[in-house]
Formats: sequence, C-alpha cells, structure tokens
Amino acid sequence: MTLTSHAIVLLAKLFSGFTVRWVDCQPDTCQRIYFANHTSHLDAVVLWSALPKEIRALTRPVAAKDYWSGGWFKPHIAASFNALLIDRKEIRVHKSPIDSMIRQMGDIYSLIVFPEGGRSAGEEMSDFKSGLYYLGKKRPDLELVPVYMENLNRILPRGEVLPVPLLSCITIGAPIFLEAGEPKADFLRRARQSVLQLKDL
Repeated sequence: MTLTSHAIVLLAKLFSGFTVRWVDCQPDTCQRIYFANHTSHLDAVVLWSALPKEIRALTRPVAAKDYWSGGWFKPHIAASFNALLIDRKEIRVHKSPIDSMIRQMGDIYSLIVFPEGGRSAGEEMSDFKSGLYYLGKKRPDLELVPVYMENLNRILPRGEVLPVPLLSCITIGAPIFLEAGEPKADFLRRARQSVLQLKDL
C-alpha cells in the first residue's frame, strides 16, 4: 500500500468511526463480490478501508468515472484505493461495464459494487439494477456478499464537500449465489432483501 492508501484508511476510520460485524461470514481472501447499499460518496472508500489489510489489497471498489476522474485530486485518491472506474455515460453493446469488471478482476481481485446504481436520497433502498445479476451469471463461482452500511449518509450528506465525524456500522452478511435458472427479477429482490435484513441484526 502507498502512503496515500494508508492515509485514506486512517481518515476513513477517523471520520466514519466505523465498526465492522461479520455475521455468518468470515473474512477471506477468496474472490468475492461485496454488494452494499449506497447513500454517500464515502461508501466505497469506507467499506474498502474497513476490510482487513490482506483482503483490502485484493479488493477493488467499482466507482463512477464521471465523479472520480475530475481534476487531479480525485483521480489520485481513486488510484490509491485501486478503484475500478466505470463510465456510466458511454455504455455500448460492445463496451459493457460488466465485461470490463470481469476482465479487470481476473482470477485475483474481489469487487465492491453498489447495485442501486446511484446514491439513495433517503433511508429507503432503491431497487437493484441488473448488474449484480449479470456478474453472478458470468461468474457463478463467486461468493456474492451482502453488506449494510449505516449512517454514512449523515457523515457526508448529499451536496456537502467536507465530512462530519460520526459513528457508523458496517454489517457483512452470509454469501448468496445466483441459483441455476433463477429469474433476474427474483434474484435481484432476494439480493436486496439480503442487504436489508442486515439492518435489523
């Protein structure tokens, strides 16, 4: 890890004061897709920082290229936590974000994704987009690990630039898999529910 990477982890812990709970899931360096609710631009950084060091080194948060590529500071930060930047505006049939994720993770990296697509405006989680389904379909060997992140929206509210130090909780739950022949809509509902149920634990 670079000096900037270490600084990101320390600052993420300072501002979010996160605690991490592993429920029916153990930290492991095997390839996984961590999928979480999304309420803040800090979500990717905080979840990545909350993983154990050996897992963090093998995990890439998927983030929006249009947000993280502006200026000189954001690209530097994104590179420091090994973000996989996806262009949400230039999606083409032969330039699929899913294919890019699969290609760049290879047989080494895990990913952090936010299936809602954009940040939720309030406490209610939005419906999941289809990306998680296609990741599970193209890589059925991967564990799909639900994560619920609480209080991140209050640390960096929508429209604010500077974070407000508060305590947050990250709950990592039992892996799920895409079942053979499972319809897309059914899987996405089940995946969303697997995140929501962590809220009440």
